[in-house]
Amino acid sequence: MAVHLSVARPEELHAIAGLHIGVTEAGVRKANRKDLTVMTLDEGTSVGAVFTQNRFCAAPVQLCKQHLAAGMGIRALVINTGVANAGTGQDGLNHAFAVCSALAEELGVQPQHILPFSTGVIMEPLPVQRIVAGLPKALAARAQDNWSLASQAIMTTDTLPKAISRQLQIDGRTVTITGISKGAGMIRPNMATMLGFLATDAAIDQSLMHALAHELAEASFNRISIDGDTSTNDSFVVMATDKAGNTPLTNWQSPAATMLKQGLIEVASWLAQAIVRDGEGATKFITVRVEGGRHAAECRQVAYTIAHSPLVKTAFFASDPNLGRILAAVGYAGVADLDQSLIELFLDDVHVATHGGRHPDYREEDGQRIMKQDEITVRVLLGRGQAHDQVWTCDLSHEYVTINADYRS
Repeated sequence: MAVHLSVARPEELHAIAGLHIGVTEAGVRKANRKDLTVMTLDEGTSVGAVFTQNRFCAAPVQLCKQHLAAGMGIRALVINTGVANAGTGQDGLNHAFAVCSALAEELGVQPQHILPFSTGVIMEPLPVQRIVAGLPKALAARAQDNWSLASQAIMTTDTLPKAISRQLQIDGRTVTITGISKGAGMIRPNMATMLGFLATDAAIDQSLMHALAHELAEASFNRISIDGDTSTNDSFVVMATDKAGNTPLTNWQSPAATMLKQGLIEVASWLAQAIVRDGEGATKFITVRVEGGRHAAECRQVAYTIAHSPLVKTAFFASDPNLGRILAAVGYAGVADLDQSLIELFLDDVHVATHGGRHPDYREEDGQRIMKQDEITVRVLLGRGQAHDQVWTCDLSHEYVTINADYRS
């Protein structure tokens, strides 16, 4: 059951001018479910993306990188769920390109104008014929307000769709930001999330988009972990359609640009946290904040070590204040010259450890009271400097094992 995750009503998800979405049933893996999504973009849309750092990356990830590098402009995205088209060798690349070619022919563009995305079971061949047969139906179903359907169609083990919209006033114009994401397991993205798509009608120069996608991912999707696994298919795409009428942004120095970037970060962060809230079997949403490091990377290193620890995560599931597990994780995080006598540990407002040992006023019932909550903040002070950072994670339950044991059934 997702932890405090609200599902947006379709009417709450604002359309993005210049972007149309069609969703259909192609029977990729299961019958009678929406599993194929096409997003078409008006000419002139700026696009940036980041992808998994898994060296065994999926065929669509490889093809996306090639098509973006070609610099011809992106006119459409095609997304299937059910089969990941990863671990499929040259055949997988051929299949992904065949889908791009078929969609390009339907739209009257080149295959390099298409970005393909897949999610689902690894090492299974992509059912190209079913997907190609479904493309005309997806195109016929296109509408600007199909974000809700798309958020459902990209799901795999997700229990709830993840979608959000925001509107800002910039240069006297209403600027819209809408995004969707999917993911519930195999999440330690190291770049983005399993799949995330964020669009705005703002005018942003193409030269800014690559760096923007990386910056948004760093502030959001690069701060989440469910199980420490990095997927073969992680992809995060940012699109700007240039339809809002704002002064085109060519740098991030102006107040208007700063406001827009902050809005984009907030939407990306919500989408990233929604993945953790819907983590496979998750019952608790946990913020791990590390302060007093020499640099932010060091703080992230410690935070992720805590967030990845099965012993820490199972203790949270059991509401068992066995908090020495957190201190142990801090100790093996790889900070070679860490001084344990400077370490402070808090659970929400409860001071658990001071100077590397149990706080004299700490009572186990206070720790258990916090651990019974479904939202918890772990705060660690390293006493080494002024840097800080945080990650978001969840507990590890019996249900996680059940879901992943039965995933292909």
